[in-house]
Amino acid sequence: MKRLFVAYVCGVLFAIGLGISGMTHPSKVLGFLDFTGTWDPSLLFVMGGGVLVNFVAFRLALRRTSPWFARRFSLPAVAPIDASLVAGASIFGVGWGLGGFCPGPAVVSVVTGAAPVVAFVAAMVGAMLVFDTIVRSQKDSPNGPPARRDVWFRRARHGSRG
Repeated sequence: MKRLFVAYVCGVLFAIGLGISGMTHPSKVLGFLDFTGTWDPSLLFVMGGGVLVNFVAFRLALRRTSPWFARRFSLPAVAPIDASLVAGASIFGVGWGLGGFCPGPAVVSVVTGAAPVVAFVAAMVGAMLVFDTIVRSQKDSPNGPPARRDVWFRRARHGSRG
């Protein structure tokens, strides 16, 4: 129950931050992506502020032996930059540029009921379901994806290389 409450509070704070920063307005996001027209650099400050806060908070969190509201840290596995990562990042970027939404601001904005937002979120959820189906079928296959070691946490925490 504690974890759900913390997740809820974090989500509300995130939504408020997105609203205050203007990231829930596609015109603001598209203005940031328009380098040849009337470029709006204000979202650069939003991203920079987020990166700075995360950098400090992450360093403080890594000093702990365990998180406050979980038994252990859950960090991503180290993964090489490969074709599927580049393709996925490209699809994400094109979707963001065409729709003017990143997933977080889209979910926050869906409460408006505006047809473009609802369509974007529906397409996003549909794509997530298709991806999940593909990944599950690969895991069930005898030639599924190779397991990757989760050494990222050890590297970040102790500065070791493996």
